Amino acid sequence: MAEMGSKGVTAGKIASNVQKKLTRAQEKVLQKLGKADETKDEQFEQCVQNFNKQLTEGTRLQKDLRTYLASVKAMHEASKKLNECLQEVYEPDWPGRDEANKIAENNDLLWMDYHQKLVDQALLTMDTYLGQFPDIKSRIAKRGRKLVDYDSARHHYESLQTAKKKDEAKIAKPVSLLEKAAPQWCQGKLQAHLVAQTNLLRNQAEEELIKAQKVFEEMNVDLQEELPSLWNSRVGFYVNTFQSIAGLEENFHKEMSKLNQNLNDVLVGLEKQHGSNTFTVKAQPSDNAPAKGNKSPSPPDGSPAATPEIRVNHEPEPAGGATPGATLPKSPSQSIPWDLWEPAEASEVAGGTQPAAGAQEPGETAASEAASSSLPAVVVETFPATVNGTVEGGSGAGRLDLPPGFMFKVQAQHDYTATDTDELQLKAGDVVLVIPFQNPEEQDEGWLMGVKESDWNQHKELEKCRGVFPENFTERVP
Repeated sequence: MAEMGSKGVTAGKIASNVQKKLTRAQEKVLQKLGKADETKDEQFEQCVQNFNKQLTEGTRLQKDLRTYLASVKAMHEASKKLNECLQEVYEPDWPGRDEANKIAENNDLLWMDYHQKLVDQALLTMDTYLGQFPDIKSRIAKRGRKLVDYDSARHHYESLQTAKKKDEAKIAKPVSLLEKAAPQWCQGKLQAHLVAQTNLLRNQAEEELIKAQKVFEEMNVDLQEELPSLWNSRVGFYVNTFQSIAGLEENFHKEMSKLNQNLNDVLVGLEKQHGSNTFTVKAQPSDNAPAKGNKSPSPPDGSPAATPEIRVNHEPEPAGGATPGATLPKSPSQSIPWDLWEPAEASEVAGGTQPAAGAQEPGETAASEAASSSLPAVVVETFPATVNGTVEGGSGAGRLDLPPGFMFKVQAQHDYTATDTDELQLKAGDVVLVIPFQNPEEQDEGWLMGVKESDWNQHKELEKCRGVFPENFTERVP
């Protein structure tokens, strides 16, 4: 029996809700057609517009704040990996290793603290602020439905009031067939019954109107007070939120600046202790080098730039001969660590730079032998000279399988991405055939003109294949 009763209550509630929806839909249709007036409240509508604007702004701020937090977390991970890399490359015997590790740990803790404070003082406050909007939004929608119910009840009551005069006319003159067919003594009772029924409907409509008006006014009054207050609270909320973010970011950068300064001091100490162990040789620029252009690419650190090969011969000179002072070829400024120098055979020294023994003046033999036994001989391997794009003493320009004006070959040691249409795109290992510039004045310092060997073998056309490339990305090959 209890189940039957509960099912009956549920069914009755569903029927009541369906009836309300039908009544509201009918009322809205009549209002749109202009057959029924609609209650308007311009002040409340302005409050609703402000509410929607405030909700949109708050939602956007929440989204951007979450994006900012995601960026902070990504930056934290990148900084952590960078510090891990520093710890791996920092050798144990270098000074300041413990200080560098401590700085890396503090850096990681500082990022974590910054992210957590942003969540606590900004994001959670933002979520709380936006948490009140869904409830108010549902109340605004419910207030709109109750307003439709109020208008419907008001129109129904007004229609019954209009029909009151017709009901009074029925008492004086019966019009229905039932009243005409009834006996004379019964017609009075029927008329009284109709009047009572009409009065009952009118009373019920009046009660429904009063009830609908009361419900609507209660909700309307509450929202009229809450919406302006919520709208005015946005200023204080925005001020507190951005003040918190700005303060946290300021403190974070101050602490991070101190850590970076400490790390810089550690690295300066490392540089001072180990900097004196680096020895470099810099060649002077050539007298025939063209004027500097606006192109100055540099190869990756540690790359062997295109430099003349310098070898040190530690073997004593042969007796009876003296080696003239060797001069370095003039080429673009490059630096070569001393530990890359290679010893050369004595035969290379005597190959063409040492004069005949008989050419030495008498009395100089002893001094020459003493000098040759105490100092190593520096031999510079120079490249063959070119005149108008032709190698002197060679047959490169005349060979059919090489481009006209061919001077020498180079091999790319690093990838190079072309940044202009007149540049070559290089991959590490590509062989380039170097040719002269058509107009030597167009050559920029540190740049060569050439064609990739693979392109030349395939097309045999200089106009389509040639281009400029940075010399310090390549190394000369035989």
